[in-house]
Amino acid sequence: MDSSMRIVPPAPSKSASLNDTANSLGLHDTLQFGPRSIAAETKSTNSLQHRLDHWEETQDNLKLTMLRDLYGLHAPARLLMERRAVSTNPHMPALQRSNIHLDILMGRDETLSPSDLFLGMERGPSFSTHMEMERKQRL
Repeated sequence: MDSSMRIVPPAPSKSASLNDTANSLGLHDTLQFGPRSIAAETKSTNSLQHRLDHWEETQDNLKLTMLRDLYGLHAPARLLMERRAVSTNPHMPALQRSNIHLDILMGRDETLSPSDLFLGMERGPSFSTHMEMERKQRL
């Protein structure tokens, strides 16, 4: 849990530049780092995509930080412990399942996602219960 009050995710770090691959003379060291690629040096990560990828994590950290500031350290610790307890699902992997408990604890109980409409069956039904059970047990 990051203890910052960020509303939006931080900006992504910049990609590697010539300074990262330079030798003692300040030139690109081809023998050690391979041929120089201008495309890799000028490639910048899309900040909007980075922001969308880390949006839920940042909002969750903000909520946990506000809980800690209002109620003390026990509130986010208890919430994280409850999330971990309900995230383990003992059901058969081939059956349809919905983890409404985790949705409520994460605050996603009022949002609609494709898994709500298709009940987690985006891939289609699994006809091999034994293979699903082996995959779940990592055998």
